[in-house]
Amino acid sequence: MNSKERVRTSFSHQEPDRVPVNYSANPGIDQRLKAHFGLSAADDEGLLEVLGVDFRGINPPYIGPQLHPDVPDRRVDIWGIHTRWVEHGHGGGYWDFCDFPLKHATLEEVKAWKMPSPDDFDYSLVPALCEKYQDYCIYTGGGGTCDIMNSTTMIRSMEQTLVDLIEDNPVGLTYIDRRLEIQLEIVKRTLEAARGKIDMLWLGEDLGSQRGPLISMDLFRKHIRPRHQKFIDLAKQYNLMVIFHSCGSSSWAFDELIEMGVDIVDTLQPEAKNMSPEYLKRRFGEKLSFHGCISTAGVIAHGTVDDTIKNVRETLDIMMPGGGFAIAPTHMLQDNTPTENVVAMYETIRKFGSYRS
Repeated sequence: MNSKERVRTSFSHQEPDRVPVNYSANPGIDQRLKAHFGLSAADDEGLLEVLGVDFRGINPPYIGPQLHPDVPDRRVDIWGIHTRWVEHGHGGGYWDFCDFPLKHATLEEVKAWKMPSPDDFDYSLVPALCEKYQDYCIYTGGGGTCDIMNSTTMIRSMEQTLVDLIEDNPVGLTYIDRRLEIQLEIVKRTLEAARGKIDMLWLGEDLGSQRGPLISMDLFRKHIRPRHQKFIDLAKQYNLMVIFHSCGSSSWAFDELIEMGVDIVDTLQPEAKNMSPEYLKRRFGEKLSFHGCISTAGVIAHGTVDDTIKNVRETLDIMMPGGGFAIAPTHMLQDNTPTENVVAMYETIRKFGSYRS
């Protein structure tokens, strides 16, 4: 099987030749892996090939004007979100969200806030990329597509965003709806440009902490579900699979996601409440497929090579039967992860991830 056939077979709840594989990592560990395999620092495709990754993402690049002024010691993206570099003491760091420019904004300020236009993305590159990756499972979108709570907290703060949802605050809801309207149009134009060559739409919404839901079911049904439904309905118009990313304890919403038309759930942090591979496979395995399960905060980061091999084998034994699974890190592999553990992860998948001897 090629990668596209492999993923489609597995996500149709059938057993392919081997388990599909994916990869995501922070820059530090990514560079160490490339050096380990003798690849250049810019050879992203070479690393995906070495690791046996079956997925490729396609999103049109932004080519419009700078919308927000530069800020010293900050990165500022096209939505006006600020991040600052934070060293984490493990030979690397990350860009953490800060400043929250719209935390105290008025409705008028939110309405006037500069946002990218769907016209300012280069969709002309999409057909050639689809041709280049025709043998892979191609997705568009990502964890930040249609992500309401997480992305809004980056510019309104966590506390204010949750208050917005609870109080039906028109300031926060107006920001959310402006952003989602733009994203929906970008996805639509991307799918039109792809002419049926994209397989999957990737959506995101962080629904849980490690211990349980971030919001009530009533709030999910009032504010989250109807907004996500527009994206899912668009995907189904193009016969796409829908994969839904959520960190933390998110299985409390899986029955709702099934009703909405979600096909695959992503991240699946096994240490979170009701997120163990055994529970997920038993409770939802007939109606959902799974993507993830190898915790980036677990043994791959803090254990030995032997611990990693044991964890990967146990996960494969639980999740592989009957298909419906792609193995991947639960999030981006962090820079505190030993290179040898990541290498052991993918070698173990290659050795024990086959459905046929």
